[in-house]
Amino acid sequence: MSRPRAVVFAYHDVGVRCLKTLLSADVEVPLVVTVPDDPHETRWYQSVAASAAEYGLQCVAPVEANTPELERRVAALQPDFLFSFYYRAMLGDALLGSARRGALNMHGSLLPKYRGRAPVNWAILRGERETGATLHYMVARADAGDIVDRQAVPILIDDDAREVFAKVTVAAELVLARSLPGLIAGTAPRSPQPLLAGEYFGRRRPQDGRIDWSRSATEIHDLVRAVAPPFPGAFGTVGGARWEIQRTRLTRRHAPAGAPRLFAAAGSCWLALADGSVLQLLAAATPQGPLDLSARAAELGTHTLPLS
Repeated sequence: MSRPRAVVFAYHDVGVRCLKTLLSADVEVPLVVTVPDDPHETRWYQSVAASAAEYGLQCVAPVEANTPELERRVAALQPDFLFSFYYRAMLGDALLGSARRGALNMHGSLLPKYRGRAPVNWAILRGERETGATLHYMVARADAGDIVDRQAVPILIDDDAREVFAKVTVAAELVLARSLPGLIAGTAPRSPQPLLAGEYFGRRRPQDGRIDWSRSATEIHDLVRAVAPPFPGAFGTVGGARWEIQRTRLTRRHAPAGAPRLFAAAGSCWLALADGSVLQLLAAATPQGPLDLSARAAELGTHTLPLS
């Protein structure tokens, strides 16, 4: 029996690990399509192009995915499968139709929840306690095709987006590895996906990280975790200066209700919110660089700084 053949569209850590999963299962990969790196983006993740080169695979990084040239090239390869692993563009009908046995995507949530962009960030922001990876067939509508398999992972109370993304990457590898035998044999399950209202999410922008200090401690903590570095970060004005709030911790501490403020106690900095709840501030930075919060607490003494 001939080896199954797959064209792979991939980027990011999920792309690297899933590509290696295919190769480990002896799937032939005649072409890898990845994304040109954005010079304005901090690349903290592995390179699909580098992994393809390591294995001697043909790899291209077109600016646009759905070009006639690429469509012809993929069709000429007559792939059994087409896989999309965190590729950053939707694939059109011509590409999807070139896969003789199916075109499948790995999505970083437990579909049908968190369809669309930045699913890990959105799940943390909305206070979820689990997320995961879902392998599903691709259709014209984003993240809407039949589900093959899913794997859940926990979101702990202080996990930030990078930590959760690492778990989702492992979940994606597990899902693909256990689904491949069935996909190749033609026995993999296909479960129609119920499309839930309000569960499609768009790209997050840096300005979405602005902190509304009137929110609860939990909501602010979740925002900080969702966009913590290497993502653009949560930010607000502290004593008239812009601070990036990089890490916080929920506490049982309470302060008199009133205007949100930063105060010092026990050698640490604390964020007192309007309802009297208090967050411990563990890491912060200004445009000039990281803040020494112990030194800042000593400087503050019994004074406070307004949060706006």
